[in-house]
Amino acid sequence: MKLLNQEESKKILDRVLAFSKADECTVSLSGSRTGNIRYARNSVSTAGLNENMQLTVQVSFGKRTGTASINEFDDKALETVVRRAEDVARLAPENPEHMPVLGPQDFKPAPTFLASTAAIDPEYRASVAAASINACKKAGLTAAGFFIDNTAFEAVATSKGLFGHTEYTNFDFTVTTRTEDGRGSGWVGRSANDIKLFDPHEASQVAIEKALRSVEAKAIEPGRYTVILEPAASVGLMNFMFNGFNARQADEGRSFLSKKGGGTRLGEKLFDEQVNIWADPWNKDVPVSPWDRGSLLAREKQDIIKNGVVANLNYPRYWAQKQGKVAKGAPGNIIMAGGNKSLEELIAGTKKGVLVTRTWYIRLVDAQSVLLTGLTRDGTFYIENGKIKHPVKNFRFNESPVTMLNNIEELGRPVVLGGDESSLRFVVPPMRIRDFNFSSLSDAV
Repeated sequence: MKLLNQEESKKILDRVLAFSKADECTVSLSGSRTGNIRYARNSVSTAGLNENMQLTVQVSFGKRTGTASINEFDDKALETVVRRAEDVARLAPENPEHMPVLGPQDFKPAPTFLASTAAIDPEYRASVAAASINACKKAGLTAAGFFIDNTAFEAVATSKGLFGHTEYTNFDFTVTTRTEDGRGSGWVGRSANDIKLFDPHEASQVAIEKALRSVEAKAIEPGRYTVILEPAASVGLMNFMFNGFNARQADEGRSFLSKKGGGTRLGEKLFDEQVNIWADPWNKDVPVSPWDRGSLLAREKQDIIKNGVVANLNYPRYWAQKQGKVAKGAPGNIIMAGGNKSLEELIAGTKKGVLVTRTWYIRLVDAQSVLLTGLTRDGTFYIENGKIKHPVKNFRFNESPVTMLNNIEELGRPVVLGGDESSLRFVVPPMRIRDFNFSSLSDAV
């Protein structure tokens, strides 16, 4: 499938807008080419290529809104989808929080597209699987992995003159390695825009080493421990916390950023002063679309937490108008500052503690404190006098990322963690945390 450039996309969107008889019209057009390869028990199980292009029309008559989608692009099909959206709108109830469509926005392009990633072909995907499988076989391990790459475009337009077009590429790779007897397990994940940054053999070796070292895990008592969280482990928890930065949730008392009796905790110091987190659509490591898909507002570089202080909340358009605030595009990435030390150097500086490779099966226990419960997996190790002494059995934890980010002892060098254009993308350091709460043991590996 040919991905449409800006001129080609605009031509289609302009045709759709011309068909509309509604008060307002918004049109979005997207297309993607997604390739993948999956393997399990050291053998490729599936591989494929999916190509798709879709157009969505949203129209409004007053505060009544209707939406329809289609994947045909001749004039008859385009007019049909507009009429279908208009029919739905006429039947829809009024939305008391309806906002008028936006006019022109300043969409500054982000470096989301890289030709090297767009050039990925079936031969390259096969080589990724082969490199990982062969390395695991050589180590006497069994591998199960997945590699997926995506090349896509998006375009949006409104009847009030807004237009945007962007192209992007990304890839994601994960592999879990297990010993034949199932007593050892390791995992690694890699994600980026540029495939030149990826070495499947190097990545697989990380998972292999974890699996080999995690055999003969010993049980240690649950309790509060100093932990070193690898970035993949901490992001699983932090992802829940950022949902609370929605200003409406905070104002309505539904967030950890809500104040008892009303108001929000914007401007308060809620985290360790080492915590500096911001969003930047143009960051070279995790660039994202210059607009927020939900609101079509232009994204901006903005502080989220500055020296431990809550620096910004995200105001959706309706809530911003109601509260007299300025609405901005919601962040598409989360970037956290760190230090210069590697993971190994953080371990070397730890007298006693637990190294956590990964967290999973995480569930929200209490929204007001962002208390979470979940499990460690794929390599959990006991540290003593700066060295990994032995593997330990996995734990269930009960912990809040808010508390976690208040108990930071030291941060390491940030690394990129993935996600595609539809989810947050992260740059997060490994971190040493005190008093992390392991509530019980788990027999899973």
